[in-house]
Amino acid sequence: MQALLSALVVFRLLPDGFSNQTLREHLAPLLGREPGAMTANQMTYDLRRLRLHGLIERVPHTNRYQVTSFGLQVAMFFTSTHNRVLRTGLSEICDPFPVDSPLRRHFDKLEAVITDLIGQAGLAA
Repeated sequence: MQALLSALVVFRLLPDGFSNQTLREHLAPLLGREPGAMTANQMTYDLRRLRLHGLIERVPHTNRYQVTSFGLQVAMFFTSTHNRVLRTGLSEICDPFPVDSPLRRHFDKLEAVITDLIGQAGLAA
């Protein structure tokens, strides 16, 4: 989903909008896939979800779409959050050579509490 939202930010700049094929060609590399590996049906599913949620709208009498103002706001919010918070935070807590930081200490505490709760509930970890 993050790759799809990142693509929307780029496509907001296209005055004529974008097509299923254009989005597929741009999205596939973001997902680490070849453009030919994604089918038009897969892309149609994503386009329908984006349209139903109000993130894109169809350009009348064409097979092209435009990003709505709301769609741009949502895409920018999640893209910024991913880039500034999730990516840096995950790199900090998943580092094979842990660095002492407040986030790492809190994550280690959370992991210990979850492990204790699993043990108390008698669940296999």
